[in-house]
Amino acid sequence: MSLQLLKKLVSTNNSLAAFILRAPIGIILMAHGSQKLFGWFGGYGLEGTGQWMASIGIEPGYLMALLAGSAEFFGGLALLIGLLTRPAAVVVAFTMLIAIFSVHISHGLFLSNGGYEYALSLFVVTFAIAIQGAGRLSIDKAIQEKLS
Repeated sequence: MSLQLLKKLVSTNNSLAAFILRAPIGIILMAHGSQKLFGWFGGYGLEGTGQWMASIGIEPGYLMALLAGSAEFFGGLALLIGLLTRPAAVVVAFTMLIAIFSVHISHGLFLSNGGYEYALSLFVVTFAIAIQGAGRLSIDKAIQEKLS
């Protein structure tokens, strides 16, 4: 990876707002990803999530569960600590778009009916983080300062 590309990936401002957004979203995403990957917090793990995904036409189910769970868990971890925040936020935002259009859109807006409001909220926040960067209190900021 070129130094110029690394500088672009970790570029950020000194705002505290990004931390206020990314820390709780990172924790929430890690929890959701751990449900899919490990079966924690009442989740079904890879096997169960993969079977469910296959049952709604997202094939191959196991692989899709692995990809979605990894995007949420590891993307959430990256957001929480502020490491390669922009690419992590893009991956999570893309994952939320897939969830919206493959699972939730037909159920309308409201989460109580299985709708897309929650996934849309996560999409919007992660998209904003992808634009803004990690901000203060992040590994990206420390790397940026080291490279300057």
